[in-house]
Amino acid sequence: MTRRAGIDVGGTKFLGVVIDERGEVVVERRRPTPKGPDQVIDGLVEFARELGEWDTLGIGVPGLVTREGTLRAAPNLVSVAELEVGPRVGSALGRPVSVDNDATCAALSEWQYGAARGVDDMVMVTLGTGIGGGVVAGGRLQRGANGFAGEIGHIVVDPKGPPCPCGRQGCWERYASGSGLARLAREYAVGRRVNRVVELAGGDPDLVRGEHVQAAAREGDPHAIKVIDDFGRWVAIGLVSLANILDPAMFVLGGGLAASADIYIGPISHWFRELLYAPELRPHPELKFADLGERAGAVGAALLADHR
Repeated sequence: MTRRAGIDVGGTKFLGVVIDERGEVVVERRRPTPKGPDQVIDGLVEFARELGEWDTLGIGVPGLVTREGTLRAAPNLVSVAELEVGPRVGSALGRPVSVDNDATCAALSEWQYGAARGVDDMVMVTLGTGIGGGVVAGGRLQRGANGFAGEIGHIVVDPKGPPCPCGRQGCWERYASGSGLARLAREYAVGRRVNRVVELAGGDPDLVRGEHVQAAAREGDPHAIKVIDDFGRWVAIGLVSLANILDPAMFVLGGGLAASADIYIGPISHWFRELLYAPELRPHPELKFADLGERAGAVGAALLADHR
């Protein structure tokens, strides 16, 4: 029986799995993400060995990944750039290693085993600290000329907007990610004496996070509900642009915010219908939240060897 291993490299942790021929997870491990490029490589080699016996290994990393497995840029990994992940890990293990963008891996897993199973044209949008993306078109995973396809979080939606870790201003992920949600909540709190979101953050607006907004919204707080509606509009702005370019049958929304899908799906769907070009004259892509949760990137990484 073939055993495929996959590692999802996040800003704070590695998540590793081994899956069997049916896609079932038979091993799952975690460990903190090391700081620094050499430490990341050493950590991946050790972690791959900790996963036990496997036949193939894939790694999903955040940022621009070449077809040869080099991580060119990774805004959310400390001091990591031009890192030859595939060649170095493969050399240390003495075996080939497949490497791709983490959101592309998540798209692959949701397409093969999750929410988009059987759909030939889909876009994965991961809403976490930033925004990542993966594209399946015509039944094929898309990587682009250099391997960089899917960096949708860095579409500029406001040239005068807040700075992004990528070095530019007003990227979509500054508005429609988990950190974007917190920023919107802090801005909405300015000038208001009573704000349940800030109360849940211990009274300090600078400590507001997405989960505080979600908790306040579940309590029925009108300020939090207004923030989530505004957030849904920003998510829809990006989705509409992608719909106009790619015409997918489905968007799959994943990442950390997927755990509270019931809060977000209504506002996102409403604004998507409002903003879509010629909405009355075209089929609308289905909007679904991911099925595989935080395992999606690792499971997709494990499938890379069969989808080069």
